[in-house]
Amino acid sequence: MRSLGIDPGSKSIDLCGLCDGEVCFEEVVDTLEAARSPERVLEAIERAGEVDVVAAPSGYGLEVTRLSDVPPEVFEDFYYTFVLAATREEIERAASRGIAGAGIYYAMAKIAAEMRRRGLPAVLIPGVVNLPTVPVSRKLNRVDMGTADKLAVAALGVHEVSEEHGIPYDRVDYVHVEMGFGYSAVMAVRGGRVVDGIGGTTMPGPAFLTSGALDLETVQAVSSFEKSDVFTSGCAGFTGKGSPEEWIESAEGDPESRACFEAMVEGVVRAVYSMLYHVRRPLEVLLSGRLARHPKVFKTLEEVLGGVAPVRLMRGLGAGRVKETAQGYAVVASGLAGGPFRELVKHMGIDSARGSSLDYIVLPRFFESPLGRKYLELRGLLRSPALNVEWWRRAGARGTPGPLPGA
Repeated sequence: MRSLGIDPGSKSIDLCGLCDGEVCFEEVVDTLEAARSPERVLEAIERAGEVDVVAAPSGYGLEVTRLSDVPPEVFEDFYYTFVLAATREEIERAASRGIAGAGIYYAMAKIAAEMRRRGLPAVLIPGVVNLPTVPVSRKLNRVDMGTADKLAVAALGVHEVSEEHGIPYDRVDYVHVEMGFGYSAVMAVRGGRVVDGIGGTTMPGPAFLTSGALDLETVQAVSSFEKSDVFTSGCAGFTGKGSPEEWIESAEGDPESRACFEAMVEGVVRAVYSMLYHVRRPLEVLLSGRLARHPKVFKTLEEVLGGVAPVRLMRGLGAGRVKETAQGYAVVASGLAGGPFRELVKHMGIDSARGSSLDYIVLPRFFESPLGRKYLELRGLLRSPALNVEWWRRAGARGTPGPLPGA
């Protein structure tokens, strides 16, 4: 059994291959280089050799979907809408302005389209919001509860904690903190299943690229927000620093860097404590990601969270180069294809995830936006019904205010 996972990180696109559950292929492509030349990633996929399944870059996540199941004439619009939660036009507009995050999104869409054209056995995988283990009440008006890469690394985390403590999956209770180059996320795992999550754009504090959750009054005061603002409103823009390391290391003497570092740390801590509502006695607080490995970040979190549970860095599967998130992608791919991690994927409900990350936006004005109109146009391509569409159709049938526009 050979599986390949592709994690489209903000700094690097990592490809991890597993042979019968063991790491057998690793390659790292700089994300900005990939944005300029998407073929760099496709060449790396070719070097991985023949595989049984590929977990393709899956963005915000959606129900398990083979690329070949999406009609070619709508594939790119499908990918922009359901994987990137954006329209092609706004990403192309932002990319033309030189915004790196938009260039990454553009490259992801091109890479996925070419993977489909070449007939690769590739699938798109879920994010936290798609899981049946997370109640609908926690999903309302949420898109990012942990993107596909965050869920993938949590799957790897469940496996690792199970092995670390010598316990079955259904006894794995812990809190996972993933801190990547640009985004952070915190997830609650109870009984080996993700039951809640706070994604990068809903964190109560900023990360290097994104601001995290914003006060609606702030949004109203700014008066307009674009997709490009999602990945340009974090500590990088606030401090003018070129890398997370430069920002963190300047926090001692630079007041702006210090304020943003403290805001990030406090945001993570507040998110972890909110997860204790679901996981009362966590075995661990497990850290993964580039920023978590920074000595200052790890030491700070170990000090402030040590009273919750032992804090440690994730080991992963013994890979030498690729991030834990890429290893997680490969684990999920292996499980979906019936490989060594099939019981893990089934236990976590990943194979029975449903819908898209946009299904829980219940504000009716969403359907009047360019993204909302494209969503309505393409939503029928997914197998499961959309909660928000059914919600407002029922409202319209009852004659109550706010029916689905155009229904």
